[in-house]
Amino acid sequence: MSDLSKQGVFSWAELITTDVEGAKRFYTGLLGWTTELAPIEGMSYTLAKVGEERVAGIMSTRQCEGGEMPPHWGVYITVDDVDATARKAGELGGKVLMPPTDIPNVGRFSVLMDPQGVVFSVITYLPVPK
Repeated sequence: MSDLSKQGVFSWAELITTDVEGAKRFYTGLLGWTTELAPIEGMSYTLAKVGEERVAGIMSTRQCEGGEMPPHWGVYITVDDVDATARKAGELGGKVLMPPTDIPNVGRFSVLMDPQGVVFSVITYLPVPK
């Protein structure tokens, strides 16, 4: 597997859904995933796992800033500097849909849109303790 902390690598997938429990039943049955509730204060976030490896997150559309949205899979791409990447996206004709924001104990992310309207997130992870 690629180094997920490396600039430009797709590093996380997240399902935003109106039915978390239904999604958990579907994907665990389809892909053999197991799930566990993440210890994130103030929100309900489910981790999907293959064995012990975390492979994706699942959360309700009601928890997203900006209100309800249609269910969708989102991707995160690792960058060295979220703030600089968000600025550069604007310079290149994209849009910042969610400004750079800290995720406690995870890192910093931003939601961007490319000039054709494709939405994706960029993230810089906190260093992993050794």
